[in-house]
Amino acid sequence: MNRIAPLAIALLVGTVACSPSTETATAEPGSGSPPTQTLGDALPMNGTVATRIGNLNFESGFPSDKSVTKLFDEMDFQRATQAYLWALPIVAFAEWQHSHREVAGAREIDYVGYLSGREKLGILTPNATTPYYLNFADLSKTGPLVVEEPEGLTAGGILDMWQRPAVDTGQIGPFAGKGGRYLVLGPGQPDMQVEGYATVRVGTNNTFIAFRVLDPREDAAARIVSELKIYPYEDRDNPPQTRIVPAAGLSWIAGAPEGIAYWERLADILNREPVDDRDKMMTAMLRALGIVHGQPFRPDSRQKQILEQAALVGLAMARANGYAKRLEGSRVWPDRRWEMSLLIDETDQDTPTHTQLDERASWFYEAVGVSEGMMCRTVGAGQCYLEAQKDSDGRWLDGGQSYRLRVPANAPVVQFWSFSVYDVETRSLIDTGTRSDVSSRMDLAVNDDGSVDLYFGPEAPAGLENNWVKTIPGRGWFTYFRLYGPAQEFFDRAWKLNDIERSRK
Repeated sequence: MNRIAPLAIALLVGTVACSPSTETATAEPGSGSPPTQTLGDALPMNGTVATRIGNLNFESGFPSDKSVTKLFDEMDFQRATQAYLWALPIVAFAEWQHSHREVAGAREIDYVGYLSGREKLGILTPNATTPYYLNFADLSKTGPLVVEEPEGLTAGGILDMWQRPAVDTGQIGPFAGKGGRYLVLGPGQPDMQVEGYATVRVGTNNTFIAFRVLDPREDAAARIVSELKIYPYEDRDNPPQTRIVPAAGLSWIAGAPEGIAYWERLADILNREPVDDRDKMMTAMLRALGIVHGQPFRPDSRQKQILEQAALVGLAMARANGYAKRLEGSRVWPDRRWEMSLLIDETDQDTPTHTQLDERASWFYEAVGVSEGMMCRTVGAGQCYLEAQKDSDGRWLDGGQSYRLRVPANAPVVQFWSFSVYDVETRSLIDTGTRSDVSSRMDLAVNDDGSVDLYFGPEAPAGLENNWVKTIPGRGWFTYFRLYGPAQEFFDRAWKLNDIERSRK
């Protein structure tokens, strides 16, 4: 005992001697050193603190029962609104796949053909100029799948359910428009390299296969369509006939549903797909809301109420994020209202440091599908998408007003340009019973200098009906100006599109 005591005293003295003095630890005002912060200053030990979600009460430092309930409700609501934005690509595709199966009656190996603007009314921001032939296949049911691409002028791609392309088809693809066969593999299916096939692997069990026929000649387009084929690889020696199911007369949507149906569709598709590492943080946030991978979705009344509110606010956030872009590099020309609508850097939606959540939410709120050809970086091929929601004075485009757009001469396109009008709410072609777009393929009135004046409003200007698109009073609208086969003059910004001008009454 006597031998231990001196050691204890020595340790105690050493500890005190090595401890910084109060004078050293406390910074003098204006000394440049950071002030000492005392933990607990932010929240009261006993009392109330005002926050953006209301008053929070604390008792002996602990949140009151009422505040705990409020905080968890807010936590789950905030998580759900961000999950809404995160899930836009996969929910939109899942809803479209559901429409193919339940409304169109299409099988795993069928295409659905969308030919006219009216047949495309359920699609987010389609063009009304070129026919679409689209398929949703479940590779877990079909096994490896063969997709035959005809020779000719086509564009499209093979995408996973997060709308990430595995490969472009058509002119931008590996066969450069000369036709060929793809062997499509899903998650967990063995690697296969077969002579005569371009092997592609998609990241999800369900896949989207799309062709747009760009050839304006009826006989050439008909030949391309007749040669579209899709079948299981195991049936390659005697492939079943590929059906093309017409979309005519059907009522459906290809965008995300609203309300609790949004979360029902999300829960269903997540249960049918593997979870990527990049998505595990988001799927963790959904667990407290009743969406758990591998389990049925049965939300209780509290969860359902929060999810319905989050779907509403998430939708409003998506609309703001899409139509009032705060994304870097969105303006095409500094002195014009036109924006690039597709702003992801790469088709996988990722950068070295982050997933482009806002950029992809902006695009997939308004549109469906992406491919390398749509990224607007190939001179003479692919497409560029320019978007406007405001007139030259910065006012939202109003269906009750009349507008004019002058397209300057010598538009920088190898193929053609088109101007499509979309409803601000449905994001689909405006439905007025008349056409919803104009393009350089049409018989338009042309000015003496080669420019073209386009008109938009409830009434057509006399004698210029061919250059006019009807709009609906009381409803906002926005537009995509598409350049098919953009020429170098566009990439140099040597050619500039005018703003949409409101008519002066």
